[in-house]
Amino acid sequence: MSGAQPENSTGRKGKAVCALLLATSMFALLRPTALHAQETELRGEVSESAILSDQQRKARQLALAAQGQQPANAAQDNAPARTYLPASAGAVPDDADTGDATATGSLFDPPAATDDTSADTAAPPKPRRRSSTARQNAADQAKDKAADKSKKKKKSTAGASDITASTTASTTDAADGAETDADTANRRALTIDSADRQKLDPGAERTDAIEGQKKKPEDDPFAATGVKWGSFVIRPTIEQGLTATSNGDSSSAGTSALLSETALRFSAASDWRENSATIDGYGLFRETVSGYPVHDEQGHIEGQLNVDLDNELRAIAKLGYEAVPESASSPDAIAGVSKQPLRQTIDGSLAVEKHLGKMQYTLTGAVSHDFYGDAKLSDGTSLSQKDQDSTLYTATLRTGYEISPALTPFTEIEVGRRTYDQRIDNEGFERSSTRLGARAGLALDMGEKLSGEFSAGWLREAIDDKNLDAISGATVNADLKWSPERGTTIGLTGRTTVEPTTTSGESGDILYSGRLTGERQIRANLTANAALGLDWRDYIGIDGHDRVLSAEAGLTWWLNRYAGLTTRVRTEKLTSNLPGRDYTANSIFLGVKVQR
Repeated sequence: MSGAQPENSTGRKGKAVCALLLATSMFALLRPTALHAQETELRGEVSESAILSDQQRKARQLALAAQGQQPANAAQDNAPARTYLPASAGAVPDDADTGDATATGSLFDPPAATDDTSADTAAPPKPRRRSSTARQNAADQAKDKAADKSKKKKKSTAGASDITASTTASTTDAADGAETDADTANRRALTIDSADRQKLDPGAERTDAIEGQKKKPEDDPFAATGVKWGSFVIRPTIEQGLTATSNGDSSSAGTSALLSETALRFSAASDWRENSATIDGYGLFRETVSGYPVHDEQGHIEGQLNVDLDNELRAIAKLGYEAVPESASSPDAIAGVSKQPLRQTIDGSLAVEKHLGKMQYTLTGAVSHDFYGDAKLSDGTSLSQKDQDSTLYTATLRTGYEISPALTPFTEIEVGRRTYDQRIDNEGFERSSTRLGARAGLALDMGEKLSGEFSAGWLREAIDDKNLDAISGATVNADLKWSPERGTTIGLTGRTTVEPTTTSGESGDILYSGRLTGERQIRANLTANAALGLDWRDYIGIDGHDRVLSAEAGLTWWLNRYAGLTTRVRTEKLTSNLPGRDYTANSIFLGVKVQR
């Protein structure tokens, strides 16, 4: 039986799906696809100048629209967009054809241009890429045009001084627009390490190493550097050598000897911000290697503290200790002993300085205590020297007037009392005394050229025992340093000392000591020094005096900052009108000096 068969439901659904797909395809062909707008190209950095230029261009368009020039600008705005030109070659593939885009037959290809007005929106033209050579030529032409416009702008500005303000503004806007078009071209972003990968200039000067830079030369390259200990810098020195002398103990009975001599010295200075403190000391040991027997040990240490108080008030405190055996040439030396007694001294002082304008006042109180050990006799027994133990108390008032910062004349008044631990000595004399003195002098402060002070006056020390004469006489004191040229220092020191005695029927003596020293730095590691000395001792109560002349010269050659060789030659001669006191001593020393 023939005839049309009824369609089943499955066949009808398949036809409906085919019709829906066909309608969708036709709609996509008739309408520009939005997927084409998703095509993007490589973008670079956008400079701030491009953003600013775009804002200025829009502002000018609004201003011109308000003046009735909107149509012309609108025509310019409706112009097709510039073709994207990447800055680097090969960023995007080059089109084989510079004409229309080649269709691939894909559903997502952009629709071809058509005259159908039924379409809602005209198909946008596809951006075209130029070849690398074409892009480079286009970029060069854009730069040339911008340069030409810039030159024309400069010429028109320099030649036409009568152009109105509005014409000048229009010309400037046109030039800015051309420069903006050149700046808005996308450029490839720089890599992070582009600055580090730049080629070095082969002609650039080579930079010296840090270790090779020149250092400021030191004033004294062989001076001791010191050791830091807390807030102090300590500079120790040790000197070891041999001394050949014609008189072992510098006495009238002394003979030649070869001595081993060791000297330890140190100095310490604080590095405090306001106040300061110093400590100095030495120790000397002399032992016979051959010849005349000598065994000497002596030492000294002294500390000073400077404290600045309020209202230009300053305090200076000193404390010291010294242990020295009695010299064989001393007037109190005991004859016929194997070892002279050891004299120990403890002294301290406190001074307060006050400045009132140009006036300067200083009040100083000092205490010095001497005590003696026993003398060892040749037969092995000992002889006590306790009757020589004494204490001296003094108070000194100093007044100065500052004529200039370099010159300050001053006067001093001193009062004091010397008391003996044993009020009456072994010979039955009462040795305690009262002290009174006055001095006038001049203090100099010319920096490193000349500094110090000197004074002259009179001193009297009256002994309590009426049978003994008072010790009195002129006094001379000096402490000056002069540097005639760099590396040379001349020093002059003078001192007057009252030396009491326990010798029966004698009051004591006055000792005048003077030293003229010179030091010359021949080279940085070679230093020469010399000294001349004169001592005069005037005995009180008897017609006697001593004169001591001395001369010394030495050299120190530093091998490095820490070690050196040193040598010195010395001669000393004592002449006296008293019997048994004359002597002459010549010596030479050679040793090694180590410092830190």
